Amino acid sequence: QRRLVESGGALVQPGGSLRLSCAASGFNLEYYVIGWFRQAPGKEREFVAAINPVAGNTYYSPSVKGRFTISADTSRIRVHLQMNSLRPEDTAVYYCAVRNMLSIASTPPEYDYWGQGTQVTVSS
Repeated sequence: QRRLVESGGALVQPGGSLRLSCAASGFNLEYYVIGWFRQAPGKEREFVAAINPVAGNTYYSPSVKGRFTISADTSRIRVHLQMNSLRPEDTAVYYCAVRNMLSIASTPPEYDYWGQGTQVTVSS
């Protein structure tokens, strides 16, 4: 059974850091692109970052580029999102998603599998 489980969400002060993880089971991530999305209350789900674990290609939303880093571990069953210099506007539920193609994409309909999400709150 294919499953994605996110972890690492928490309450953090502005300027702080968090590291989110996405554990994949039932996938060989060599054949997929993995993305992170987020959804704030009352807003649409938006793209954050994506990675092709084999090629090492990464892509970021302009709103997080330079602050967030997406990476995949060598076993390619876990993907991380290192988030630095967090801002209140980064507050959202963060989801990891798997795309059943090796080309990077940035819209939710282009991803085939989703985790349940983890809450990130940036507040003083």
